[in-house]
Amino acid sequence: MDGLLNEGAAQLEALTEVTPDFLAAFLILSVALAAALVLHWLLHRFLIRFVAPRDLFWRSLVARTTNALRLAFAVGGLALAAPLAPLPETVARILHHVLLIGFIAIVMRLAQLAMHIFTTLHLRRFKLDAEDELLARKHVTQMRILQRIAGMLILILGIGAMLMTFDTVRQYGISLLASAGAAGIVVGLALQPMLKNLFAGIQLAVTQPIRIDDALVVEGEYGNVEEITSTYVVVRAWDRRRLIIPLNYFIERPFQNWTRDETALIGVVFFYVDFSVPVAVLRKKAEEIVRASPLWDGETFAVQVTDLRETTMEVRVLASGADSGDVFSLKCDIREQLIAFLATNYPQSLPRFRAETDASEAPVRQPAFHYEANPEGGRQ
Repeated sequence: MDGLLNEGAAQLEALTEVTPDFLAAFLILSVALAAALVLHWLLHRFLIRFVAPRDLFWRSLVARTTNALRLAFAVGGLALAAPLAPLPETVARILHHVLLIGFIAIVMRLAQLAMHIFTTLHLRRFKLDAEDELLARKHVTQMRILQRIAGMLILILGIGAMLMTFDTVRQYGISLLASAGAAGIVVGLALQPMLKNLFAGIQLAVTQPIRIDDALVVEGEYGNVEEITSTYVVVRAWDRRRLIIPLNYFIERPFQNWTRDETALIGVVFFYVDFSVPVAVLRKKAEEIVRASPLWDGETFAVQVTDLRETTMEVRVLASGADSGDVFSLKCDIREQLIAFLATNYPQSLPRFRAETDASEAPVRQPAFHYEANPEGGRQ
């Protein structure tokens, strides 16, 4: 019984010795947290009063980063006060590590918010349905590609910084640097597809062979650029299918861009008619159709005989439109109305195959043999 009482007394004495240390640590960390929050409030009031009124970017940045900045001050205050608190070595080490990782994550979030606000405000000045559509598509494409690349770099750098806070990972990084030759070759080969697309994205943002909403012909498919990510391009086909194409495709292989410098295009319609077709009448009717169409932009129109073949004559009609969609519909209207006009008014001008024979050279048809019965059993 005395042994149990002595053991209980010893545990109580140990607890009373440890408790003041934890209470002191709690008080120190609480004071540091309160001081950090007060300092953030003062800084926030200063930013609202003197920095935010400058322009919309700073006003949006101050408003969107309030919570993240408050959390950063709290983590920073705790990290500064942790060495002063009488904590056990293991607890202090774990707390410091957690706070460091949290601070890195908050810095990543602040960088992402700042980048998002900047790109959003920059793109507000450009609308894809504006008059200067090419300039708008240029800026939209550049900013979206650079935003995705910057976001990926922020994520990679942030995760790398977090991993480097672990001793084992840091030692692994040092060992990799010591054997940089072999490791660099292995890593380069392993990351070749990703790095190729990454640099292709940077090159696309600078040179811009394609832009958002460009009309392309890729792999024999017609469509519009719907999205450009950090690794691939989404092309929306005319029948609503989506083509997913790697970024490096547009650097290494040829393709057609119908809206590279301007959206206006010239549509070509071919007719194959008989030699007897009245071309002047056909030209007049085609001009009437084109001028009456709201899809024609008033720039280009022509009707020409471009080829003569054994049995037909090739007639080409040219008509321009504001964009690829208008040109396609205009070509369909020209085909439909001209064919109806020729079939109604000049049906003999449609392609025909002729065959002529000379009556004097036609073979004489021999009469068919017939037999009559002979009463005597013979034939006549």
